[in-house]
Amino acid sequence: MTFLLTLASPVLAPVLACLLFFVGLITAEAVCTHLDIGRPSRFLLLVVKAMRRNPVRTLLAFLAVFVLVFVVTMVWSVLSFLDAVTEEKAREQKAIVTERWKLPSQMPLAYRNDLMNGAAFETGDVRAEDYMSWQFYGGTLDPNNRTRENTLFFFCTEPDKLRTMMDDLEDLDPEIVRKMKENKRGCVIGRERLATLQKRVGDTFKVYSLNYKGIDLELEVVGTFPDGRYNQSAIMNCQYFEDALDQKRRAEGKLQPPYDRTLGLVWLKVPDRESFQRVSDQIENKYQNRFQDPAVKCETASSGIAAFLEGYRDLMWIMRVVVQPAILLTMALVIALAISISVRERRTEVAVLKVLGYRPWQVLMLVLGEAAFVGAASGFLSTAIACGLINLLLGGLKFPIAFFPSFLIPWSALWLGPLVGSLAALAGSILPAWSACTIKVSDVFAKVA
Repeated sequence: MTFLLTLASPVLAPVLACLLFFVGLITAEAVCTHLDIGRPSRFLLLVVKAMRRNPVRTLLAFLAVFVLVFVVTMVWSVLSFLDAVTEEKAREQKAIVTERWKLPSQMPLAYRNDLMNGAAFETGDVRAEDYMSWQFYGGTLDPNNRTRENTLFFFCTEPDKLRTMMDDLEDLDPEIVRKMKENKRGCVIGRERLATLQKRVGDTFKVYSLNYKGIDLELEVVGTFPDGRYNQSAIMNCQYFEDALDQKRRAEGKLQPPYDRTLGLVWLKVPDRESFQRVSDQIENKYQNRFQDPAVKCETASSGIAAFLEGYRDLMWIMRVVVQPAILLTMALVIALAISISVRERRTEVAVLKVLGYRPWQVLMLVLGEAAFVGAASGFLSTAIACGLINLLLGGLKFPIAFFPSFLIPWSALWLGPLVGSLAALAGSILPAWSACTIKVSDVFAKVA
């Protein structure tokens, strides 16, 4: 899967698609020469003429493969992305510290100061290179009429850590970070969420808390995230949220649950796997007495995300084991039916070809070539439209899973689509092609006579 994701770029994918095309031409040249069909241009001409015998049927088969490849591309895109985020990497790992026995995780804020350096208290302990804490705050703009459109879910974190610790935010405008630091009420909201709220940068509004009753906050939108992964996300300065908690503590003398345990998780960046193992041992074993109420666990970010996605395991299993094979099987059956009908209608034509000197293998290649051409052309067009429509126009496939609101189509689909389309078409056309190459000339002309 790592190899596939390496190829999934707008630069390499078209190059690989062209390479696949030229490899196909070379292969066609060798096959045509070996089977004495003639040059590939002549072979392709015969295939095109065969397809023109019944353009309606060819178009229907083309459209069926187009739609099915489009759906396969959507499913594959979601699964490949989830595989990537749950795949452990050997270098520059991120660790995630959460409550051990409870979900959602709720830890005292005091844990953050002990965890921010990886629980390194003595000489020789391994220190984390960077850290980031998350607190979760949900609220609505209208407490009397709560709707999806006026509900917000915030990550409360340190503004300085946005560009260094959060994935895909390396290019976030530093000016936005500066505004969040100078104005504790400043927040950053994704473009789509901001549009749903009917707000824009510079607007102020009040959020009435849903999970911390009484902690209502006045916020100002100081910026938006780059278009893509965080279009539905929102982040506020954790210091503003903690100041509101301090006010409640001073008013009441002591915070009661859940206000006394608002720390959801702590991210730690370590240079390699060995460092992660040592930091994990420091947190869970060496200094576990510092983290007993409640107990905590330390795992790689990929393991933590995988655990978070556990609730979606059945859905992903169905998509991977049931949906994808079912679509490919349907694609093969559609091609099989179309080619079978075409072969039955062209029995006389096939008999004439054999009389003219065409051998059975040459007839077999003509039928397989027709199916492969339809599958490859339809698959490429389908994935090209999918990439252009989903990535460039819509900004991602809107299929929320966990905290991932949308998914982009990997550019590797440009070469994977025609490959899947042609292979499924070839699989479906094997039996009809074999039927065509075994047609007996005497039987055909006896029926004609």
